[in-house]
Amino acid sequence: MTTAWQVVRFALVGAVNTGTYYGLYLLLDRWLPYLAAHVAAFALSMVGSFFLTTYVTYRTRPTWRKFLLFPLTNAANFVITTAGVYVLVEWAGVDGRWAPLLAAAAAIPVTFLVSRTIMLRPDTPRTRGSLTEATTGSSGSAESSQAVGAK
Repeated sequence: MTTAWQVVRFALVGAVNTGTYYGLYLLLDRWLPYLAAHVAAFALSMVGSFFLTTYVTYRTRPTWRKFLLFPLTNAANFVITTAGVYVLVEWAGVDGRWAPLLAAAAAIPVTFLVSRTIMLRPDTPRTRGSLTEATTGSSGSAESSQAVGAK
């Protein structure tokens, strides 16, 4: 049931993110050229989406690693929706006004899986002990034994 609720929260965060993007776009479009307003609104809403996705969808803590990988979710969405629009319009004969909505709906499961992989992957700190443990199989420290036993 946890994954089902994550999907619901993911969709809600996506709706909030879309509204945030559009509101920022309309606000920035007053002072910036439309393309600059789009890029700025997109970047700002993606930062907000990262924190909402972290805290609301997956209920995990944000890290720099997750923050830097998070744009991959948008890249996956872009590739799928772009290919989807092309296929729907050119091959399936769907009206170009509706194709983006259908393609976006098709992209949601893949985008969800990419974001879930990024957000729920265990963080592995890069310390001297963890590097030694990775190469030898154990660090031999009491802290390492406690951490493993606690999991």
